[in-house]
Amino acid sequence: MTHPVRIPADIDREDRLLGNLTARQLLILAAAGALLYLAWLLTASFVPLPLFALGAVPVVVTAAVLALGQRDGLSLDRLLLAAARQRDTPRRQVSAPEGITPPPAWLTDRATHQPEQTGRRGRDRQNTEPPAPLRFPTRDVTHAGMIDLGADGVATVAVASTVNFALRTPGEQEALVAAFARYLHSLTSGVQILVRAERLDLSAQIHELHAAATALPHPALAAAAVEHAGYLGQLATDTDLLHRQVLLVLREPLAGSTPADGLGAAAGAARHRRRTRDSQRAADAARRAAQVRLVRRLAEAADLLAPAGIVITPLGAGAVTGVLASACNPAGLLSASEDLAAPDDIITAAEPEPAPPDPISAPGGRRETTSPGWIPTTNDGRRRRASRRTARRPTGLGPYTPEASDAPGTDEDSWS
Repeated sequence: MTHPVRIPADIDREDRLLGNLTARQLLILAAAGALLYLAWLLTASFVPLPLFALGAVPVVVTAAVLALGQRDGLSLDRLLLAAARQRDTPRRQVSAPEGITPPPAWLTDRATHQPEQTGRRGRDRQNTEPPAPLRFPTRDVTHAGMIDLGADGVATVAVASTVNFALRTPGEQEALVAAFARYLHSLTSGVQILVRAERLDLSAQIHELHAAATALPHPALAAAAVEHAGYLGQLATDTDLLHRQVLLVLREPLAGSTPADGLGAAAGAARHRRRTRDSQRAADAARRAAQVRLVRRLAEAADLLAPAGIVITPLGAGAVTGVLASACNPAGLLSASEDLAAPDDIITAAEPEPAPPDPISAPGGRRETTSPGWIPTTNDGRRRRASRRTARRPTGLGPYTPEASDAPGTDEDSWS
């Protein structure tokens, strides 16, 4: 007979080896005990036991706090290690994948030979530590939307649609759970389901409503569109609008990209140099293989989640870059999108459109009008007079004698 088994929510929880202590906690306590025992052996001949016990109390308390204490779900020993790393990290970091160019010598000498000042501002000016390049886990984003993680492999991001579980019948809910369980059972590598919230921008919808209001056939419809646009504008101004997005993140390691012997290290210096020459080609081949596996896993996820009504849409390079940018700056007022230029893109102004010709003064000094379909000029009067002469000339009756009204300058329709 089967019975349910409780699985902890934290699947990365460390195993308990002795009582409720993990291997890391046992190692810290054992190291502290061995250190105190060694100190007692060295000082037992001339230090009394009560005095040694009094001096050992701070060491025991420190080891117990480091091994058993936690803050925000992080053990204190790891928190102390992170603080030490943060202390050694440069304070100023800039995005410079190509490296930091050192400043000129005259500028460095001027900055380092400032008179001593008191206060915090003076100490900040004396800090001449150059900035360091900011290292991100991501190396590059390909045109296909693949995220290059360097030695950590390749990742891709897809958007997953949502379904309403509460409004389904019990049979439909069981079918949804079974479809999702089939997808979980098919996993051969890690996957991350990320639910994130970001600010909602309604400026595009408001602009579309105002543009469509002028084209609506009835004034009441136009007024309703304008009123709804005003409501959306007031809603965006008075409240902090958020929308949720479900992302499916898949990652594939670069399996076999760094060849090693049975012990996991290079066999010799000559062998290492020979492997170094081919490391770039091996890394490229492993990266392409990882991308192929990611594409296959993404297709399998789309096929297995389709019966549950979940649509998987892979993101392109621009959308993936926008997701990474918004993850690095979640509180930004301007949400990152694929329409924004990249930091290394060259932004140029649009070419100005040619100005339309002036209808009053045309090239050549001729006067023009804006009458549709016909633009009279100074030559139109002469053409009309010639056409009237042709119309008045009788066919076969001899030469034509011009009339007084045909004299130059007397035509009432002529242009000066």
